[in-house]
Amino acid sequence: MHPLSPPDSDTFADVLRRTRLAAIVRGQDPDAALRTVLTLAEEGVALVEVSLNTTDALGVIRRAAAEVGPGTLIGAGTVLTEEDVARAHEAGAGWMVTPALTESVTASVRAGLPVLAGALTPTEAVAARRAGADAVKLFPASLGGPAYLKALRDPFPDMPIVPVGGVDLAGAERYLAHGAVAVGVGSPLVGDAAHGGDLAALRQRARGFVALCSAGTREDV
Repeated sequence: MHPLSPPDSDTFADVLRRTRLAAIVRGQDPDAALRTVLTLAEEGVALVEVSLNTTDALGVIRRAAAEVGPGTLIGAGTVLTEEDVARAHEAGAGWMVTPALTESVTASVRAGLPVLAGALTPTEAVAARRAGADAVKLFPASLGGPAYLKALRDPFPDMPIVPVGGVDLAGAERYLAHGAVAVGVGSPLVGDAAHGGDLAALRQRARGFVALCSAGTREDV
C-alpha cells in the first residue's frame, strides 16, 4: 500500500508516521520552485509543502497539484490567515502548515483540512492540539535540538510532533530516534534548487533523506 493511500480510519498524523518526511520548498523563481517540487516527487518524497512566501506560491501549488502523481500530496506553508487557507485550498493544497497558533489553524479545521500547527513551548503545543491541529510543528526546532524534543515528549508521549527548522540529515536521524513522527526539512534538503540551482544535487539529497526516513527504526539515542 502506498503511504498516501491510507485506510479510511487513518488520520493525517498516521500518514506523517508512515512517510516521516515533509519537504519545504521556498524560492524566488516560480518555475524553479515547481521543478523542485516535481523532482522531490520523482524521488519519492510523499509530502511537499510550498511556502506562501514563495514567489507566485499559489501558481506553484496549482501547477504542482496538477502535475504530481498520486504518490505526492502538496501542502501550503507559512499559512497565517483564514484567507490564506481558502486561497491555498482553492489552488490545490491538501494540507496546511502554520508557523504559529493563528486563525489559520481553526480555519483549516473548519474547512476539514489537515493542519500542522507551529508551536515551541509545552503550552503552545497543548493549545495547538486543543485547537484541532493534526500534529504539532516544533518550530524553530534548532533552538532546543533533539534533546528538547525528548524532554517535550516526556509529559506528552502520544503527541505527534514534527521538528522543523535547521533539520539536516544527521539531525533528522536523531529527531526520529527521539520520537518525532516525521521531520520537516527545508534548505538542508532543497538547497538552492528552488532558486534555479542544481537539480542533480537535489536528487542526491532527496535520496538520502528518503532512505533515512524509510528505514523506520526508532530507538533512544
